[in-house]
Amino acid sequence: MIFHICARDDWDASVARGLYEGSADDTRDGFIHFSDAAQVVESAARHRAGQPGLVLVSIAAAELGDALKWEASRGGALFPHLYGAFNPHLAHRVDDLPLDDDGRHIFPEELGS
Repeated sequence: MIFHICARDDWDASVARGLYEGSADDTRDGFIHFSDAAQVVESAARHRAGQPGLVLVSIAAAELGDALKWEASRGGALFPHLYGAFNPHLAHRVDDLPLDDDGRHIFPEELGS
């Protein structure tokens, strides 16, 4: 499983359209940002700290085909980047990411399942 974090409103709109094209940050960077289970909590803290109304989209990497590339990023770690849109119905699950009292996102205990 790999993971993408986005605004609930953007995700819901993509489900209605049948196509997820990424966030404004994804569009700017030219690919949809994903993280693996070991990276996603830190990614949220770095790039989405304190942002309410987010969801965690879980998807099997194999579902995304050849448009998914694992590329060096933060500290040389390989991150999954998707060069293109995808059908949101490929998502294995979508979980809300509420904030705790300190403004950190609360992730599902079964992250990666």
